[in-house]
Amino acid sequence: MYDKAQIQALQQTTKQFLATPLSIDLTTLKKVLQFHEYQYYVVNESLISDYEYDQLYQALLAIEASDPSCITPDSPSQRVGNSLNSNFETVPHLVPMLSLENSYNAEDLIDFDRKARESANLDAITYCVEPKFDGASISLIYENDLLIRACTRGDGVEGEDITNNIKQIRSIPLQIPLAANGIQQIEIRGEVIMTKKAFDDFNEKLKSKNQSPLANPRNAASGSLRMKDPKEVAERNLDAFIYHVSYILPIPGKTVNPLLKTHGGSLDFLWNMGFRSPQKEKQVVTKMQDVIDYCAIAATGRDELPYEIDGLVVKVNDLALQEKLGMTSHHPRWAIAYKFKARQATTVLEHVEFQVGRTGAVTPVAKLKPVAIGGVTVSSISIHNEEYIIEKDLLLGDTVIIERAGDVIPQIVHSIASLRTGNEKKIQFPTHCPVCATALVKESTEAVWRCTNINCSAQIVERIAHFVSKDAMDIKNLGEANIKKFFELGLLKAIPGIYTLDFEKIGQLEGFGQKSVDNLTSSIEVSKQQPLHRLIYALGIRFVGETTAKTIASRINHLLDLTRITEEQLLEFEDIGVKVASSIVQFFHDPNQLNMIESLMQLGLNVEQTTHQATDGSLTGLNFLFTGTLTQLKRSDAEAMVEAKGGHILSGVSSKLNYLIVGEDAGSKLEKAKKIASIKIMTEAEFIDLVNSDSTS
Repeated sequence: MYDKAQIQALQQTTKQFLATPLSIDLTTLKKVLQFHEYQYYVVNESLISDYEYDQLYQALLAIEASDPSCITPDSPSQRVGNSLNSNFETVPHLVPMLSLENSYNAEDLIDFDRKARESANLDAITYCVEPKFDGASISLIYENDLLIRACTRGDGVEGEDITNNIKQIRSIPLQIPLAANGIQQIEIRGEVIMTKKAFDDFNEKLKSKNQSPLANPRNAASGSLRMKDPKEVAERNLDAFIYHVSYILPIPGKTVNPLLKTHGGSLDFLWNMGFRSPQKEKQVVTKMQDVIDYCAIAATGRDELPYEIDGLVVKVNDLALQEKLGMTSHHPRWAIAYKFKARQATTVLEHVEFQVGRTGAVTPVAKLKPVAIGGVTVSSISIHNEEYIIEKDLLLGDTVIIERAGDVIPQIVHSIASLRTGNEKKIQFPTHCPVCATALVKESTEAVWRCTNINCSAQIVERIAHFVSKDAMDIKNLGEANIKKFFELGLLKAIPGIYTLDFEKIGQLEGFGQKSVDNLTSSIEVSKQQPLHRLIYALGIRFVGETTAKTIASRINHLLDLTRITEEQLLEFEDIGVKVASSIVQFFHDPNQLNMIESLMQLGLNVEQTTHQATDGSLTGLNFLFTGTLTQLKRSDAEAMVEAKGGHILSGVSSKLNYLIVGEDAGSKLEKAKKIASIKIMTEAEFIDLVNSDSTS
């Protein structure tokens, strides 16, 4: 429908309108919105984020509200939905599937409540609040207890018939007891989703077949519904939440289930019918402030859910009142969607910097045109390595979609090849270290290029930063910015230099008063007594993480014991393989590293194992591993409970593992553990019972 030149022109206009709203003209704005609706609903490749689309749509509504005479029949505001895909038979909805009005803050919700109360002439309204699932909308019709049709949202009036595909979703029953509830025919609405775990598992399958991974769970779910082979749909392990009853045809002379008088009751009804409804997730409240509070709680907890949500839906609970409030041509007046802060945005990859880490790994970092996403402004994103750049098909000058989920580091989802102008350039990976000019080396088993010069200034700074970090020696007040400043001024040249800093000179620097100097001095002095496992981790030995450092420390009495230990002996340690053992031996036979350790010893750092793991507890000799999100305990506290009773923490699944404790949204470790019969898989609650008991039977 759109050729490349048209796509680029419309996308350029989109950027202009978003950057300078005052430049918007109505005719062009309508064309821009129609274009993006086509991209989203038909092509299934959105070129802008939902938030950016909403901004443009709200601009359209504002223009038309200020001058109703400019409203035309072809305006996006004058139809319910969007385009249909000609590959499927088109069927009508019994009741139109309307969009919801969007809100992004508490003020919008308060205004919605005010309008609803004024229209209903009521002092207060009861609302039902539920998750806004980030998937693909569907409509189901059951008649005489049987599922007779399923279709997509389509344009809101008509949708695509996808009945055979929907039958592959196990959480959608093929038969429900309608007659027993006084109902002959019912139309219900919901959302098809792919859980985070199902999405990750399916992408792993694609990668194993050398196929491109899917962009996100929503696109995966939406694309699945339009597949021609139902067997392929079944392989994607889709799920569905059903959350709305749109139409009921009663059986003459029969009484309809009274639960269907309220929206909250209808969710209970759907749950009782065998659907997965948000019956447990919903909140029925009588004050808008309670709605606002629930929105805040849900926004902070969304990443702990096993599926994606992008907001909450607030609905008037009383269905008779819903009928009274009615609807506009676009959305109902009795519901509003509270959208979380945007997680995706489009921007431009302007250039790439190559940064050198503490182990010499050279990491490309994409420098982006700054864009606001998820409450922060993003201008830099790691693009990992040369293979990642090729896989994502990234070029300098590309328009890219970026994503930020909660506290997760932002990432590039994909580039938008259709917007390329021909002026984009290939990203050239360096052959020499960008800091010290040493030739880069790439091992056959790795994806990264490395600088092998141990005296490379970038590596030194990063090694110092790792040494002082929270999980290592935990030297507060010595962050990376100060480390770089001290290094550039010649005040700090190596890790041992931390303990010989010239505090008199530091005190003369801008921003360093006496209190700052005293705090830094104290923090450095206290770090000398950190336990041995922290020092081992702080040394920055390749492949040695916190758990492995604890394992090593528990098997030695003195740090220098590692200068006499062999790879074969290390392989007898729990959870240490050939790669880790080789790295440890290499580190403790490197003269440069031994000189550093000797300096640290002379400076008074603790290099002895002063605390030993319990050897007579109820968990002695047993190996544990945690996966997923724990809801009652912090991961570190749970691990400490194991160690206090003589148990050991492993870093991965193997035949040595005895117990895998599974939290919410467990990933690949659970699947691996299921394949090893000797591993006992338990919940967090079962684990708590275990450590509180005297028996491990």
